[in-house]
Amino acid sequence: MANISLRGIKKVYPGNVEVIDNLNLEIKDKEFIILVGPSGCGKSTTLRMIAGLEEISGGELYIGDKLVNDVPPKDRDIAMVFQNYALYPHMTVYKNMAFGLSLRKVDKKVIDQKVHEAAKILDIEHLLDRKPKALSGGQRQRVALGRAMVRDPAVFLLDEPLSNLDAKLRTQMRTEITKLHKKLDTTFVYVTHDQTEAMTMGDRIVVMKDGIIQQADTPQNLYDSPCNMFVAGFIGSPQMNFIDTTISQKGDQYFADFGPYSIPIPQGRGGAEVFGSYVGKSVMMGIRPEDLHGEPAFLDASKESVIEMDVDLAELMGAEIYLYGTCIGTSLTVRTPARIQARTGDKIRLSIDTNKMHLFNKETEQVISN
Repeated sequence: MANISLRGIKKVYPGNVEVIDNLNLEIKDKEFIILVGPSGCGKSTTLRMIAGLEEISGGELYIGDKLVNDVPPKDRDIAMVFQNYALYPHMTVYKNMAFGLSLRKVDKKVIDQKVHEAAKILDIEHLLDRKPKALSGGQRQRVALGRAMVRDPAVFLLDEPLSNLDAKLRTQMRTEITKLHKKLDTTFVYVTHDQTEAMTMGDRIVVMKDGIIQQADTPQNLYDSPCNMFVAGFIGSPQMNFIDTTISQKGDQYFADFGPYSIPIPQGRGGAEVFGSYVGKSVMMGIRPEDLHGEPAFLDASKESVIEMDVDLAELMGAEIYLYGTCIGTSLTVRTPARIQARTGDKIRLSIDTNKMHLFNKETEQVISN
């Protein structure tokens, strides 16, 4: 069993610099879990503590049922793939992949079999006699993956493995790593700052900020039901729009007001028990760029939730247009089908899909309603 349990984990560097404080996380056996967050949030430090490359300042770390706080990396049954590949430049691909097994004095026939099996899966059999300098970035990354695979570890740890690749190759390697996880059927812990990687690859995503887990959930749940403004703004591209609004009430109906607009909050979002204490108070409305619609059908169907935006910039992305503009002094981004004939300098009408509206407490930044 390759489940991983982090219980009250702390990391304090000399000078009393606290990077991780009381981190608790359960990673299931065979799960593909992604640690994501901005630079300096503690995700790589967490990964390195799991690997044993970073000392744990407090708490308990279990791999399977074994407490591994003081277990050296070589005895943890893990394999790590680094951002910079960490290949030996003077060795061939074959020797790079075989090196760890050779150190363990594994039989040469077994090494040869494992190296060729991994090379076949990764489609690098034709590269086994080359040295790293003769390889492209994508090929080097495959070699690094292969070197980890031959060890047949219980846990794969991947630290931003695609960040040195160009955009096209990153997309291709995302698919390859996802397929590899399914084929190997083992636990993957993957660190990235790229939320697109996180959304497309992970069974579950752990969003971190300042060494604290903000939310751990499936990609869809994170997207649909963020627990706070940080998660809402971090997950999704282009990022969520935030509009400063005031809650008002007419009878049983609650509204989010800004400027001349009074946007009805759907009844299913709750009544007095949710919004009663916020009436007359300022809250933050979140709406994703794709939930602002300029098509006539949407505008006609929901006249109460129509706003106007001045378009400052229109970016044609092929099938879609990204519109950047302002509404009552608030910057907005709209993601809409290319058939919408909006261009720079236009004033357009947009319908807010109120069923996709998020409301947050301005002071705590915690969600009020998703």
